Amino acid sequence: MKIAEVRELSDKELLERLDAERIALTQMKLNHSVSPLDSSADIKKKRRDIARFLTELRQRGIKK
Repeated sequence: MKIAEVRELSDKELLERLDAERIALTQMKLNHSVSPLDSSADIKKKRRDIARFLTELRQRGIKK
């Protein structure tokens, strides 16, 4: 997800997506430990998306 797309989300949507991404990341890590994923780069993408969400939430908190 691009940062421009993240900025368009409302605070509520951002928090919901953050929770969903964290759950998905945990599930991917568990699946990867049992049997290797086809692309372990997907884990890296999830971590970066989570960081983007947290960064945007932090920036919005500072502006208020």
